[in-house]
Amino acid sequence: MARSRMPRPRQLIFAFYMSCLMSFLMSGVITMINTGVEGPFLQRWLAAWLVAWAVAYPLVVFIAPLAGRLTEATLRRFGASDTPE
Repeated sequence: MARSRMPRPRQLIFAFYMSCLMSFLMSGVITMINTGVEGPFLQRWLAAWLVAWAVAYPLVVFIAPLAGRLTEATLRRFGASDTPE
């Protein structure tokens, strides 16, 4: 049975920035599409972003390692890899 590792500081900092930027941009686009930019757009966007970030940060912490493994498996499958041999 594989033992789970605690995330390293670099992983947590990466997850913080990635989740902030992605949730900020995605919530802005989705808020604009759903409600337009009229009225208190900025308040709606920031409220949506806080919820999105609260979900995004823990997901990035736990999903980034899986995404890395899937990337490596895909590259191996198609004979391409950026890892030195």
